[in-house]
Amino acid sequence: MTIHGHWIANKRHEARETLPVLNPSDGNEVARIGRGTASEIDTAIRAAQAALDGAWGRMSATERGRLLSRLSALILRDAERLAQLESLDVGKPIRQARADAAACARYFEFYGGAADKMHGETIPYAEGMSVMTFWEPHGITAHIIPWNYPMQMLGRSVGGALAMGNATVLKPAEDASLSSLAIAELAAEAGFPPGVVNVVTGLGEEAGAALTAHPGIAHISFTGSPEVGTLVQTAAAQRTIPVTLELGGKSPQIVFADADLETANATVLNAIIQNAGQTCSAGSRVLVEDRIFDNFVADLAGRFQKLEAGPAERDLDLGPVINPQQQKRVEHFLSLAGQDGLSLAGQGRIASNAPEGGYYVRPTLVADVDANHALAQDEIFGPVLTAIRFRSEEQALAIANGTQYGLVAGVWTNDLGRAMRLSRGIKVGQVFVNNYGAGGGVELPFGGVKRSGHGREKGFAALAGFGALKTIAIRHG
Repeated sequence: MTIHGHWIANKRHEARETLPVLNPSDGNEVARIGRGTASEIDTAIRAAQAALDGAWGRMSATERGRLLSRLSALILRDAERLAQLESLDVGKPIRQARADAAACARYFEFYGGAADKMHGETIPYAEGMSVMTFWEPHGITAHIIPWNYPMQMLGRSVGGALAMGNATVLKPAEDASLSSLAIAELAAEAGFPPGVVNVVTGLGEEAGAALTAHPGIAHISFTGSPEVGTLVQTAAAQRTIPVTLELGGKSPQIVFADADLETANATVLNAIIQNAGQTCSAGSRVLVEDRIFDNFVADLAGRFQKLEAGPAERDLDLGPVINPQQQKRVEHFLSLAGQDGLSLAGQGRIASNAPEGGYYVRPTLVADVDANHALAQDEIFGPVLTAIRFRSEEQALAIANGTQYGLVAGVWTNDLGRAMRLSRGIKVGQVFVNNYGAGGGVELPFGGVKRSGHGREKGFAALAGFGALKTIAIRHG
């Protein structure tokens, strides 16, 4: 059984204790990872500080960008190996894992080109004075990423931090750490100095808590549940350091009668089954205008009934969910639907040859759900879509805003005025009109409002979050 140690200062750090790596497709143990503690976190942070005090801290933005671009090229070179690791670790169909590898490479490519583009400015002020601003790194940044998209999350979080000159310590989810460790090795091959990219694996309550509480950390980037996000923000507040939080969503897609219904229907389906619904921005609520509701939902139900979940290597419509706990969570919400007499309008099937030990759930469309029901309010994080009727633009907006979350929304209409009114009125961080997700959009700032978190990742907005703006005022007479 392969044991994957931590990655600190460009070399493997032997794991004193380990955790199992389980394949969600069959439940079997396929490897082991290190169970990091405060000791390994401290070692990683000391390595990161040495990098800042040495070659990395003296490196120009242009050279940082070149290293990021080299890492992007190496990820593309090893994309198939990384995709196979991700598919094994997370359980997602291999084509989705391949897309994730390509997206990860694109993040490093984008930030490689952006590293020397964060310019300061001069500010006209008073006679005899010159005022200018400079962007500087925070120092050592902590990155805690979830298990649903490890490669993509690493690229969008660590990539921006490195572009700004920070040294990084990453704690991936204990359920999916293999690709993060592999990419850290590629960073060393690309030429990043020791200590710039460090990965400590382990449990959130152990390694994660030690990372967020460490006095050497200057910024925290966290993606995960609102409950853990509150703990992370509390830890940051105790030392008055900035934090970026992306905490999930209950994203609505609003479909009006004048929309391209065929495109909307296909897109709505894909937005909930991708990665077995384990996506923070999953379109988990579809709000449909009353006069087309029955026909639209009937079409959508037919699509659901054709879906098949199975082992990752089969490359079916969707794979398993990540672990038994997530499987039980999804099944709990489906049981609520049954108890409350809700209509299971369409359900896919689990492949007949799917291993019994795998964590499979049937993709399900639940129709005519009350907007205040738990299925329409709580983040299920599985392939379950709730369909809700609305009768007016005002009611649609109220329902869309009627949850604690505010991450992403979709609006489907050919009325430009209506599209703009809703886009401005929905309280979320991203709105997509007549599309959903825009293919990932590495360049597009991403983040939420309300309980979906704060701060922005992706694009140049992320760079501003990973840097501090310094003002220098010189009196010269």
